[in-house]
Amino acid sequence: MQVGVLVFTAAEELDLAGPWEMLGMRSLMAAKPSPVLVAQKVEPVRCAKGLTLLPHHSFDDCPPLDVLVVPGGQGTRREVDNEALIGFIADRAGSAKAVLSVCTGAFLLHKAGLLAGRRATTHWASLDRLRAFGDVTVVEERYVVDGPIWTSAGVSAGLDMALEFIARTDGPAVAGKVQLVAEYYPDGHRHGGAAAHARAPDYAHVVPRPR
Repeated sequence: MQVGVLVFTAAEELDLAGPWEMLGMRSLMAAKPSPVLVAQKVEPVRCAKGLTLLPHHSFDDCPPLDVLVVPGGQGTRREVDNEALIGFIADRAGSAKAVLSVCTGAFLLHKAGLLAGRRATTHWASLDRLRAFGDVTVVEERYVVDGPIWTSAGVSAGLDMALEFIARTDGPAVAGKVQLVAEYYPDGHRHGGAAAHARAPDYAHVVPRPR
């Protein structure tokens, strides 16, 4: 399953790096192809906090993708009017098994015609802006799944979404291994049972108390 992660100027770093990390670990655990970075051109792209990335592929030479990850960030406010980028998302959505957006990446999905009539979420500060379209059922959850379209809340929520995507796609055993290697246990949810590993950190065994 080939994963492509979209990158553009002023994309939020963790929006793309979080899913990249989880899906990259999945590639190792399940012997799948490594994710690739895709941008309009193969040239350095400066993200929101100054991290500069060099894409593997341009829109023109991007290989077939089974999964497309679309980050958010301030750059989405400009890219929503980028016909080449929106066209790329719409085109790849037609052949991909799933499209995942993080944070305000949801607005790029909406512009590409992927959210009309669906349930979706985005960063808490942009929920009303998403509601204003009138054709999206906005759900205030960490992530929302509606058919092949996955959307998540802001920034770090992309980690949770990617982990759940792995659990549903490759099974809880693979997701549990990814979760263990990443030491990612923020919300008490444990995939598969890998947290019972003898060398797992103590906090992996503990479900947080309700507040």
